[in-house]
Amino acid sequence: MEIPRFRLTKLFAFGVFVTTSLWATDLTLGTWQLNVKKSRFLPGPAFQSETRTYEEQGDGVKVTIRTVDGKGRQVTSVFVTTPDGQQHAVSGSGGPADSVGLRRINEFTAESILMHAGREIAKTTRVVSEDGKSMTITYKGLDPRGEPVDYTLRFDRLK
Repeated sequence: MEIPRFRLTKLFAFGVFVTTSLWATDLTLGTWQLNVKKSRFLPGPAFQSETRTYEEQGDGVKVTIRTVDGKGRQVTSVFVTTPDGQQHAVSGSGGPADSVGLRRINEFTAESILMHAGREIAKTTRVVSEDGKSMTITYKGLDPRGEPVDYTLRFDRLK
């Protein structure tokens, strides 16, 4: 049985739409709250709080990170990134990086390289759980004071 050309074209277009829609979905979109008790901070002290917001913006995702560190100092970082591995400028106050390059591994996992003044200062791996309710970020590199740190940050989705 031969499928009419019009029907075949519609079926192909639908397949492309579904594939593109699924590929474009970013599981980080929304607001995330740091679960300090489930996180690990070496050498410490632990952050008092951190909220991350991921919002679609143009061709990328706008990331806003608001942190209160272990000494009560507020740090805000804002950047728009795409998973192309290219460095994208970071604005805000008190954060260690002036640019971030994100590379998507799969729908759940991404890796980033953080740079400051043209020098790599940290690597991160971000994994969103399959149910989309939690996210874990490992951060190995330098803190805003230039001291080496090894963090495992566990986040719960707020919305």
